[in-house]
Amino acid sequence: MGVSGSGKSTVAGALAERLGWAFAEGDDFHPPGNVAKMHAGTALTDADRLPWLKSIAVWIAAKLDAGGAGIVTCSALKHSYRDVLSGGRPEVLFVYLKGSQAVMADHLAGRHGHFMPASLLASQFDTLEEPGADEPVLVVDAGQPVEAIVSEIVLRLEL
Repeated sequence: MGVSGSGKSTVAGALAERLGWAFAEGDDFHPPGNVAKMHAGTALTDADRLPWLKSIAVWIAAKLDAGGAGIVTCSALKHSYRDVLSGGRPEVLFVYLKGSQAVMADHLAGRHGHFMPASLLASQFDTLEEPGADEPVLVVDAGQPVEAIVSEIVLRLEL
C-alpha cells in the first residue's frame, strides 16, 4: 500500500517473484470509468473506489480460501479501504511503502505510460490515513532501492 509513486508495483512484483507467490496489479481491477477520471486528472471519490476495492477483496479472499499466498497492489489510503480489502481476515497483512511527497514525486517523474498523472499526488497525500497501531501493517521506507525493500520485507516477516 502507499500513494502513487511509492513503488508498489515494482516492489510487489519483485517480492512475488522472490517468494514464488501469486501477484496481481491492483490497477487492473479499476473499472474503465475510474481510469478515465484519473487519466483526465480527476481524483477518485470514495464511491468511485468502492467497487475497485471490493474486486481486489474478492481476489484476496479467493487466494486465502484456496490456501494460497499472494500479493496485490493497492493504494489502500484509508483505514476503511483497508477494512474492505482484508474482509476481517487476520491473514491479510499490509506493507506500507512510506515516503515523503518529494520522494514520490521523484519516482513519478521517472514513470511513463501510466494513467495516474503526477498532478494527483497531492490529493493522494490529502486522502492518506496513516495506518494505526491496531492495523496489521509493516512500514517500510519507500526511498530505498527495490532490492533493499524486498529484503527488508522478507527479513522482517520471516519469509
